[in-house]
Amino acid sequence: MPRWLRLTLLIASSATLLLVAVALVTVHVLLQPERITAVLQTQARDAGLELNLASPATPALFPRPALELEGITLSAQGASMPILLAARGTLALPWRTLFRGDTVISQMQIDSPRVDLDALQSWLADMPSGPTAPPAEIPRIDAGIHITRGSLVRGNQLLLTDMTMDAGRLAPGHPFSITIAAKDPQDTPMQLRLSLTPHIKAGALQLDNIALRLTHGTALTLQLTGDAHWHGAADASAHLSGKLDHADSGTYVTAIELVPANESNPLMLWLKLDGPDNHADLHLPPLALANWWAQLDHDDGPKLAVPPGNGHAEIARIDTGDVSIEGLTIQAGTDVPAAAASSPTPAKPAAAKPAPASKTP
Repeated sequence: MPRWLRLTLLIASSATLLLVAVALVTVHVLLQPERITAVLQTQARDAGLELNLASPATPALFPRPALELEGITLSAQGASMPILLAARGTLALPWRTLFRGDTVISQMQIDSPRVDLDALQSWLADMPSGPTAPPAEIPRIDAGIHITRGSLVRGNQLLLTDMTMDAGRLAPGHPFSITIAAKDPQDTPMQLRLSLTPHIKAGALQLDNIALRLTHGTALTLQLTGDAHWHGAADASAHLSGKLDHADSGTYVTAIELVPANESNPLMLWLKLDGPDNHADLHLPPLALANWWAQLDHDDGPKLAVPPGNGHAEIARIDTGDVSIEGLTIQAGTDVPAAAASSPTPAKPAAAKPAPASKTP
């Protein structure tokens, strides 16, 4: 190879390496991974959480500006059991971050997170009680969230696996959607799709165009639509209606209504289910209902009791965790409807057939 050509290639390769080094230094300076990491950790501490990384965040430029996070641990402050463990994560940033210097996350991607339900519930229980009035404005969350290969556990018990989640941008008047897919311990696929449009109107939080679709394998599909309002404290209302399709037992008309509290009654949940083999018309306090349902799958074994509230229910079968209940009939409270009002019209007795004539031996 001629000497001049070797010299030209040496100069070109050196210049390329220098440009790459300058670009990496520039990206590191502009993205400021230490500052963004500190901001995330501060926001976590404000929520009573501790965010730790196995190694400092590293910047990336292609296919778009981003910060790569390795070994993510999210725990409640002072807790020994982490709420979330993740192998890696990516904070995707818009290109304008390189030129304007503002820190705006366009998408958060988390790979292989493991969420412990017991640790999450413990953190939620230690949090102060929620606000008594709607916020003056809906908080904006411009970052979408994308989760892959996640799992949900309770201690050493696996609840959901192969989880994926996609959530869009949250902004007032902007349609928000979230999709979650997973498999249960029996490897049956499940999927939840929820969409709604949030507003603040006349001092109330308003959720319009709610659409919920839940599937469990090919056997069960629940579809509900409606809206909800929250004026503060227990002054909340919602109305969702739709149908529940079960491959083995048919279609059920379903309605869920949340009735706001008043001077004499707490916040009440009205649940109506009508279809083959299953009928329910119940008025239940939501918090007491959640506690009753938790007792069905209690660590020390199922604790059966009549749920709080009024109404009646005839349920052919309930499967929850390791507990299976068949032929459940509930009549609770003082608001039990008359039997004739909830039971189908009895069939007319068949005419008696004459006895066959006896034969003489």
